[in-house]
Amino acid sequence: MAYVDFSGDTQFATPAIPDRPEPVAATSSGLSALEWSVVALAQRDRMASLRAPSPLSIALGRVFGTRRRDPGLADPRLEALRRMAVLSWHRGFAVPVHELAAFFAAGFNTDQYEIMLASIGAAQASRTARA
Repeated sequence: MAYVDFSGDTQFATPAIPDRPEPVAATSSGLSALEWSVVALAQRDRMASLRAPSPLSIALGRVFGTRRRDPGLADPRLEALRRMAVLSWHRGFAVPVHELAAFFAAGFNTDQYEIMLASIGAAQASRTARA
């Protein structure tokens, strides 16, 4: 068995993997592919996914064994995008001011918001035209 003394070597002192992954770069004013997938997946989410479960629903879930999955995303930036996308899929431009402020505080801008709404509007128009 070999022994290697790493105490004096600085090559192994720094981690090879960074602590946080680099964010996926968005296009100049649009959204990245990951962000577009969040917008697309938010189409299936209900408005109830924006609220925290009530104590009664938690208790009933424990009694009857039905546990609601947590639709929230781990990344706060993507969660702000998901919340805004869910609201936009259901309400269009009629979103609460505090949600819009949280969306902008997460690092998104008005161009990205308008592009997302235009895309959602086009998808809804396409869906109603097929029906």
